[in-house]
Amino acid sequence: MISRRDFLQVSMAATAMMGASGYGTWARAAAQQSLTQDQLLQFDTFGNVSLIHVTDIHAQLMPIYFREPSVNIGVGGNKGAVPHLTGADFRKAYGIEDGSPSHYALSSGDFEALAKGYGKVGGLDRVSTVVNAIRADRPDAILLDGGDTWHGSYTCFHTEGQDMVNSMNVLKPDAMTFHWEFTLGSERVNEIVEGLPFAALGQNIFDSEWDEPAELFKPYKFFERGGVKVAVIGQAFPYMPIANPRWMFPEYSFGIRDENMQAMVDEVRSMGAECVVCLSHNGFDVDKQMATKVTGIDVILSGHTHDALPEPVLVGETIVVASGSNGKFVSRVDLDIRDGRMMGYRHKLIPIFSDVITPDPVMTKVIEEQRAPYKDQLSEVIGQTDSTLYRRGNFNGSWDDLICNALIEEREADIAMSPGVRWGPSLLPGDDITREDIWNVTSMSYGEAYRSEMTGEFIKVILEDVADNIFNPDPYYQQGGDMVRIGGMAYRCDVTKPQGERISEMTLLKTGEAVDPAKNYVVAGWASVNEGTEGPQIWDVVESHIRKQGTIKLDPNNSVTVVGA
Repeated sequence: MISRRDFLQVSMAATAMMGASGYGTWARAAAQQSLTQDQLLQFDTFGNVSLIHVTDIHAQLMPIYFREPSVNIGVGGNKGAVPHLTGADFRKAYGIEDGSPSHYALSSGDFEALAKGYGKVGGLDRVSTVVNAIRADRPDAILLDGGDTWHGSYTCFHTEGQDMVNSMNVLKPDAMTFHWEFTLGSERVNEIVEGLPFAALGQNIFDSEWDEPAELFKPYKFFERGGVKVAVIGQAFPYMPIANPRWMFPEYSFGIRDENMQAMVDEVRSMGAECVVCLSHNGFDVDKQMATKVTGIDVILSGHTHDALPEPVLVGETIVVASGSNGKFVSRVDLDIRDGRMMGYRHKLIPIFSDVITPDPVMTKVIEEQRAPYKDQLSEVIGQTDSTLYRRGNFNGSWDDLICNALIEEREADIAMSPGVRWGPSLLPGDDITREDIWNVTSMSYGEAYRSEMTGEFIKVILEDVADNIFNPDPYYQQGGDMVRIGGMAYRCDVTKPQGERISEMTLLKTGEAVDPAKNYVVAGWASVNEGTEGPQIWDVVESHIRKQGTIKLDPNNSVTVVGA
């Protein structure tokens, strides 16, 4: 491998030639208030190997609105580092002009106004157009899917992922890895994987009984591209049995498995790999830490935390690439591989502006076929919104405020809990709320809305446990999404404190009284990982609430006081 200094110098020079990964071109286009498909796709082909990366699509076949987070707190060594910069700080770090296309695509500021100007993003037929264009330029480009693909929509739920399988088969990825896919249940996952026309990778997917690599999921796959032997190693989400119901896939175990990852890197290198790519669903901070522990990885294509970064982050001699979520971006990475070493790279995070990119008619036809049986159900209008509905941020999003309100009203509860998942498109003020919109933020295979009694002490234990999953200074102990969303209760969170000491000042909003550790409270929630959870499905709960409200108008949520961010 070349030295870190030489690597960084070559990479910075390549980036400069591209205009900060193509974003200089964006800024000029924004100043002219014009944007074309050719501008979005412009790329000076470089080196001899091209990677195409998509991740965390969450079954979004159609164009959507998607608001990036306004809060993304980093702790420990990641405090103040990307991707934990948002808003104006993020734009300043990358030299992004206010009001530009990159401002809209990558930042939450002025979201409603910019969304009206630039329109929707994503749509798998637009993604297909971009992928086809890259392949036309570099026919042997390697397309890699980072997972969270067969989950997150009405049609995906009702077809057990088949709509996404059919659509992705048209896109023709070369390999994928996994996370939410396993919540279809291992029997269904096995059935799909056995029929995939591309590689299903996960060096960390093991047989739970024997603690041996699972035969169905290969650790890596070799590709011969541009005269270069490229090895792609898969890394599935390591905390699957913690963040999701273990009982749905009891025969599999996961974990980061650094030692095995190093063994796989060493193995492929010994077999002649000149370039090693890790297709990961670890999450960005975990990937950065893994890059400090495992040597010999050239590129980590990162997924899970839905970060969209206009430039890779360099960790030692490894570049870490973040490609966003919900079909909003495609990453292209060109590598110059010579004599078994990576001599430089060029990268571009391509935003999928739906009104600018021409849909691929082949993919459009397939998408229409998947959706046709459910057209009436998808399009039925349930209500309207006067508020921007979004999901993202460490502590709350307005979609989850709405869900918590529905749980409290429909389930007659004192307090509501909604999981801190990251997936789900946004809606603008004045939009209709359709059944499809509701399912886009609630669809999962364990969506029962429970109602139970919990003591104040137990509620605090839950909050402390989730907070440690997010704010533990060691990324390897960050095991899930964002903070569980709370309705009906206020609290204070000091992210600098150790486990068990972060949560305080818990207050019941309807009375203004402090939550009593010894008292029982009626709590409604959903997405419990416990087998046998009973209750109506969350999408039915939310639909009933919206029908009764007619028009949704949400007040700003100031119920969580955050300290130390």
